[in-house]
Formats: sequence, structure tokens, C-alpha cells
Amino acid sequence: MHDTPSATTPALALRDVWKRFGKTEIIRGANLVVQPGERVAVIGPNGAGKSTLFNLISGRFAPSSGEIWLNGQRIDGKKPFEINRLGLSRSFQITNIFPKLSVFENLRCGVLWSLGYRYTFLKFLADLEDANERAEALLDRIGLHKKRDVLAMNLTYAEQRALEIGITIAGGANVILLDEPTAGMSKSETRRFIELIREVTVGKTLLTVEHDMGVVFGLADRIAVVVYGEVIAFDTPEAVKNNPRVQEAYLGSVLAEQQAAEAAH
Repeated sequence: MHDTPSATTPALALRDVWKRFGKTEIIRGANLVVQPGERVAVIGPNGAGKSTLFNLISGRFAPSSGEIWLNGQRIDGKKPFEINRLGLSRSFQITNIFPKLSVFENLRCGVLWSLGYRYTFLKFLADLEDANERAEALLDRIGLHKKRDVLAMNLTYAEQRALEIGITIAGGANVILLDEPTAGMSKSETRRFIELIREVTVGKTLLTVEHDMGVVFGLADRIAVVVYGEVIAFDTPEAVKNNPRVQEAYLGSVLAEQQAAEAAH
């Protein structure tokens, strides 16, 4: 299990982070400090650099300059698996599960490393009582106990996303990154999924990229607005909604689009 950071240590901190691909600057001096237990939504127009920011935090990219800190430890330049072992777990826009394993087996794979098991052959897995118990508990938490033995490929889209959330939290990470978790869901599925995210991230730090403003304002404690690779605002949902710079750069047009779409239906 990962150690819980002290209340005085930020769960995540980005300090003057830059990312360049050739001469193109994608992230331009990003600064962000997220406290333990906070739920933070990252919003911004397409091409603003949100996914690149997630890739930098999770280790898929190394920053061109600047520092990234996780639970008081500097992580910029570390490999994704090293960052994961320090307490960060990430889900992706595209569902990332083992389609030919059962729901239960997917979850058990997720818990093995955190319990100290490294390269364990499948024939021995049935004897790992602690891993099996934790996987069973996760089944209940994500509401898939009735689908325990169903192959992941046969779940509905929303169920697959729920399973991915289960895998993401299975290792006991205290900082969770979710990349557009409700993309492709109906309104009713989205509502249920947001409740699931709330429940399974209690006591954890959550950073999520999300385009649905209803989800953003219903889930986040604070919102980081990224425009042209810069964090132009980081505040409460109400303060961000009323921020003239945010309205001009992004929010006004997005809210108008969503209201128009709802009116059309």
C-alpha cells in the first residue's frame, strides 16, 4: 500500500513546466499545486495541452524543463511504472482493460503488485487469498459483483469504464488521473458514473480532464483552465465560471454550445 502524504505536502505540484516538440511549445510554464484529497477538473479548448499535461504527470513524456512533484517526491523524467509505484494511477480516454479476462481477473491483476506479488504464474493466483479478497471488495465498490465471471469484452461500454476505474484504484494509489471518464456515455450513465467516481475516490486526490461542464461543476472542488499550454486560472467552480479571462478564452463558447445542444433535444 502506498504511504499517505502529510496534509502539508501537496499531492501534486507542477512548477514552471514546459514541453516542446521541436520548436513547438505545447506546455508553456504551467504551474499547479493540488492538495491531498482535492478533486480537480482540467478544462480547456481542444489543442490546449490537457492530454500533454497528463502525459507529463504520468511519465509518458518528460518535460523540456520545470519540475513535477508527487507526494513530496520529484518525478519528472521517471518512467510511468516508477511513478505508479510512488502513488499515482491513470486511466485513459480509450478503455484500457484485458478483454479476454473476466471482470474479477481484471481486478485481481490490478491488485497484485501493490500486495507485493511480482511475477506470479496464473496457476497460483487462486491461492492468493489477500489478492482475491481485495478484488472481491472492488467488485462491490464498482457495482459489478453480478458480472464477476463475465469476460470484460462482453460488458457494456459504461460497465467497461467502471471496470477501468476499478483497475485504476486497485493498486492503492492516492493520486488518480482520469482522462475524459464520461466520454461516450448517455446522461443517465454519466450521472451514475459521477457518483461512482465520488465514492471510489473518497480520501484520494483526483485530477480529471473533462469536457462536460455539468460533470466539471458537479464533481470538482477546483478547476484548472488550460489555454495555449498555460494554466490561466485555478479556482473554485463558481470563481472560474465568473472569471472574465476564462469566459473570453473558453467557457462562454462552451456553455453556449452545450445549452444550444440541449435546446435542440
